[in-house]
Amino acid sequence: MAHAEPMTTFLDPVADAAPARPYHHGDLPAALLAAAMMILEADGIAGLTLRAVARRAGVSHMAPAHHFGDLTGLLSELAALGFQQFAAALGNAAVTAADDKAASLDEMGEAYVGFARDNPALFQLMFRSERLDPKRPALAAAMGRASDMLTRAAGDFVEGEPVGPSLVQVAASVRAWSLVHGYALLLIDGRLDPTLVRLAGAGGADATVLLRAVLGRSPPA
Repeated sequence: MAHAEPMTTFLDPVADAAPARPYHHGDLPAALLAAAMMILEADGIAGLTLRAVARRAGVSHMAPAHHFGDLTGLLSELAALGFQQFAAALGNAAVTAADDKAASLDEMGEAYVGFARDNPALFQLMFRSERLDPKRPALAAAMGRASDMLTRAAGDFVEGEPVGPSLVQVAASVRAWSLVHGYALLLIDGRLDPTLVRLAGAGGADATVLLRAVLGRSPPA
């Protein structure tokens, strides 16, 4: 990293107390979010502080506050990135079975659980409302896109309903969401481990095979 200031300016608490000179970075907000993601994956939500993010990014301790306002702002922007990736995963899953509404919904359910399994700390942050500001534009837009995709997929599966959100369609989407979200939380919290161990001993079933059975789908060939 090319910079005129010594590294101790960013790491030493005494130096941090002095006003920081401008820091030039190609895309500092993105670098801060990347640093935050690394901390989240390594240490969980509890390890995320503005100072920890600044240290990981190698910048002044004032930089995160300058770009995100406070820790809630930074976490909200990080969650927005998560929801963007989440929506992309749901969209890709829906495309694989676009001609079959039931299969498309099931594929999205598997993608939902797969995202949680592959990104447990980020997934938990995304649904920790007390740590986030849902009014931030990036987060509101990303959450809305993911929610709309799930609602539309579940609503489309209901036959004979008028165009637009009816009670039956909303109930279908909430039922589908509750099922896959609950399964995802049980999985990443380790609550399904004893069950999966028993299933593995009885015939080799894993978390994906169990989810397919929960969703009423046949096991993969």
